[in-house]
Order: sequence, then C-alpha cells, then structure tokens
Amino acid sequence: MGKTWRYMVSDSQYRWIGPEKGVTHLGMAGVMNAVWDLWAKTLGIPVWRVVANMTPEEFVRCIDFRYITDVLTPEEAVNILKDVEATKAERIQEALENQSVPAYTTSAGWLAFDGDKMKKVLKETIDQGFTIFKFKVGSNLESDKARLKAVRDIIGYSDKYQIMIDANQVWSVPEAIEWMGHLVKYKPVFIEEPTSPDDILGHAAIRKALAPYGVGVATGEMAQNRVTFKQLFQAEATDVAQIDAVRLGSVNECMAVMLMARKFGVPTVPHNGAMGLTELTAHLANIDYICVSAKKSMLENADSYSENLMHPSVIKNAYYVTPVQPGYSVGYKPGVLEKYVYPNGKFWTSSIGEKIKNAPKGGEGLI
Repeated sequence: MGKTWRYMVSDSQYRWIGPEKGVTHLGMAGVMNAVWDLWAKTLGIPVWRVVANMTPEEFVRCIDFRYITDVLTPEEAVNILKDVEATKAERIQEALENQSVPAYTTSAGWLAFDGDKMKKVLKETIDQGFTIFKFKVGSNLESDKARLKAVRDIIGYSDKYQIMIDANQVWSVPEAIEWMGHLVKYKPVFIEEPTSPDDILGHAAIRKALAPYGVGVATGEMAQNRVTFKQLFQAEATDVAQIDAVRLGSVNECMAVMLMARKFGVPTVPHNGAMGLTELTAHLANIDYICVSAKKSMLENADSYSENLMHPSVIKNAYYVTPVQPGYSVGYKPGVLEKYVYPNGKFWTSSIGEKIKNAPKGGEGLI
C-alpha cells in the first residue's frame, strides 16, 4: 500500500498543480480511500480491523515516509507500534463492545441558536449521556461570553463536563489572543482553528499565550498533508491533531500523522461533521486507539443527512458503535445521487434547495 500511494502522487503533471495538496490530493484521497474500502471488502472485514490485524512492520509499509524522516523514521515507527502491541487485543475487544470511541456533541453550540434554544438543546444532550460539548465562537464577543456563561451555569465547573470552543479561522493572531483573553475564564479545553489553518507559527504564538490559562489549541482539519502536521508538531503549535479523513491522502497518510502525533505526545482527534465523514473517522479513531496511541480519542456526533447513507454511524450511551460491516462504511442508498445532482435533482428543486441556490454568494457589489 505504501508503494501504491507513492505511485498515485508521483505523476509530474499532477504534482505541478499540487504537489500533494489541493484538488489533486483530494482526488487521490478519494481513489485511495476506495482502494481501502475494496481491500477490506475482499477480506470481509471493516477497514479498522484490516489495520488492527497488521503487524507493526505491515502497518509501517503502508506509509510514504518521504518528507517526514527528519522527525520519524520507519524504524522508529515500528518501535512505537511495538510499544502497545502486547495490549492490542484488549483494545480490539473494547471496540467490539462499542467502548473504544467516546462521542461529543456540537448540537447546542451553533451560533444561530438563541440563549433559550441553546439551553434546551444542551439539557437534552446531557440527558442523552453526553459529557463533552463544543460551542462555536467568534462572531460577537459579548454574545460569546453570554453563551459560555449560560453553559457553565448549567454544567458547572467540575471535571464531570468539558467544553471546547471553535472559531473556524475567523481571527488574526493578535485578535485570537485578545478575544480568548475574555473567554479563558469559562475553562474551555481548547480553542479550535483560532486563525488561518496555514499559519503554523501563528498557532504556536496563540498556544504559547493561552498556555498559562490551561487552554489548549486544536487544529488540523484543513491541514493539507503530513508535512503540515510535521511542522505543527515541530513548532509546538497544537495540542490536538485533528486529522481529516478525506483532506489528507486517505488512510495511509492518516496513519503517518497518527505516528508522528504519538511521538510528539499530541492526541489525535479526527475531524468530524459532514455527511459520510463521520463514518470514515469512526475507523480512524479505532485505528489510532488500538494500534498507535492506546489512548481513547473522541469524535463529534454528526448525523445530518445520514438517512442517505448505506452504513450511517450510530451513537449509543455517548459512544460510537464500532463499524463491523466489511469495508470503509461508504456508499449511498439507491436514488440518492440522482436526488442531489445539481441543479435539477429533487433536493435542489425543493424549497430548501431553491433557497440555497438563490442565496447571496458573498461577492455582490464588489465588481
């Protein structure tokens, strides 16, 4: 698989419009994720189990180490995997008992929710067993303070509940440090994507400024390849490695980042949130826990439009139900692609679809 991956990224013309980033890398990731899906289906097991059944040496042969041997060699990678090999069977059993991947929720955390709506949804998710919550911030400071205060009024400040906050790249570095100076008192575990996802040194500066308050920085969902993650780790710019199953170059490159994260002592928390992505990340979180870190990750609970999927993810008791069907949990139900084909599919001609098509695109009046 490592050689196959290297072959897929090596065409000189594709590298000219990359290399290993942007639309070419997204396309390659789609192809290679499909290869993993087919491989697992030929074996009759899920992708996470394909990897869990590998020896450390087989795991490492799936990875292209070009560009990262200055921080991680194949030999080091094998030793990292051997460190947790003796207890791997115990973690596989946890996965089979649906106790390997805790879930958190953003259900109450959307900026569009008013205070009453936010409190209502938060209480509902607490009743469902969730103890970790994420809230969007960054549009209005006073609103952020009011919402986070309301959250803490409900859940308190004990270790029973945790909150994270997510700015989705809205701030410059000085703005992020200043804004977060007002929010640290609400004790978020981390601020996610406080600035441009390409600004590695900016994230490092924000992390350094927030460290005295016990607030971390999380990023990675927009990181384009293993090199970006390598530099995030080298610069001590993130407390969480948020790998993305379809932006990185498929399972192979995710495996490389998991190993680097383990070496640098940074937990891997896969990025979640979109239809179909949740299903892939359930495999990645299990791979990291079982084979690499031996530490439980967490995944956002995101189920919008999951009715269109052949193998939608399931949450029980605030844990992900481990996928057991052969493959990578991909595929749409019959008729879905026709429903969503743009612009004349059934979805796009519905009232919701027409509203989306006719919405302002953001550039009106600029030309």
